[in-house]
Amino acid sequence: MSNSLSKDVQVIFENILPKFEENLVLSNLVKKKTVNQQDAERSQNVMWETVPYIAQSYTGVDATANMKNLTELAVPSSISEERHSTFRLTAQELNDLTQEDKAGEACAQTLASDINQSVADVLTNQGSLVVARTTAAAGFDDVAECDTILNQQGVVTGERVLALSSSDYNAMAGNLANRANMVDKTNKAYTKGYVGEILGFDTYKQDFARTIAAGTAGAVTVNGADQYYTPQALDSNNTLVDNRYQNLAVTVGANTLAVGDCLTIAGVYAVHHINKESTGGLKTFRITAIISGAGGTGTIEISPPIISGGGNTTAELNYKNVDATPATGAAITLLNTTAAKANPFWIKDSVIITPGSYAMKSGRGVDVASGTTENGIELTITKALDDKTTKNDYILRVRYGVTMLNPEMAGILLFSQ
Repeated sequence: MSNSLSKDVQVIFENILPKFEENLVLSNLVKKKTVNQQDAERSQNVMWETVPYIAQSYTGVDATANMKNLTELAVPSSISEERHSTFRLTAQELNDLTQEDKAGEACAQTLASDINQSVADVLTNQGSLVVARTTAAAGFDDVAECDTILNQQGVVTGERVLALSSSDYNAMAGNLANRANMVDKTNKAYTKGYVGEILGFDTYKQDFARTIAAGTAGAVTVNGADQYYTPQALDSNNTLVDNRYQNLAVTVGANTLAVGDCLTIAGVYAVHHINKESTGGLKTFRITAIISGAGGTGTIEISPPIISGGGNTTAELNYKNVDATPATGAAITLLNTTAAKANPFWIKDSVIITPGSYAMKSGRGVDVASGTTENGIELTITKALDDKTTKNDYILRVRYGVTMLNPEMAGILLFSQ
């Protein structure tokens, strides 16, 4: 016989959901993707998202020689995260009618924090644009470097966001509080530690920011010529290809490289994504995996891939992101020289969150209530009563995935390097 608790559960849920939604700060600052849950289940919860085309232009009137097929790239997204939080109350404890709400709010806050952290982790670990400042956080000039690296590489549209660690955010607010000629912003900075919008970036304070460890590599070089990447929509087996990564052979000697390291390669300069002109600044890359080798020579996986146009294919020329293929022996320089909090910055459309759900129904031993926030995240609560012990078990669940669609539209700001 099923428990008769549905009305009680619904009342609890209606009290919890608004506060859960209120805490979903970072997940509201990325792109949302709604999927048919049946289709997701049949595809093993992996969906492919298309990447916007990049095309070329040509001079003159006659287009005969320029009729070429465009290559549409795609990125896999998945519903890969499942989180739950629990509490238990006895029938005696439930004499205090506030216990359910207080415990439920605590669980919902934890789950919202998990979702926010998942978004921050994807941005921190996969954003490939790196701004390394030699000084502590100060304010405008720091954010200006983030603006510059985006603009120079042609990432000029979309909502911009910068999430700062508490210490770096407060340092910027402190700098702002000392500016006597900015009355309104100075007062807010001094009284509330408020930074607000800077150079088109909406700024937010992270309650917990990941640390990027100090790189330990010394003399590291590229091992082998012609290590460039050719984008492709499908491989030889007609399978979709993820074009966000490339394997790179390197010589590390007695040094060590690690996942998360930020690097540049001598002679490999970033280009504007549209007009392909060199920015004059070295392209920044992230190490996303160590494929082989802990010393001597080895292979690392980097993001983004080195698309130099070395093969002169249409896809390479369209998606070209650097002005040259690295030479054999080209020096690799790590930018993360000191351990520091990572401050991710991004264009809103560079990251996608994909909500999932659970097909759970009341009347099967537990009672269930669920609801969806404005950004599509579904929160589910179940309650089961053991009448032998008078214990009531509550479980709150969320299911979702976070995917970096374009690592060249997101990055991290590091201080004191």
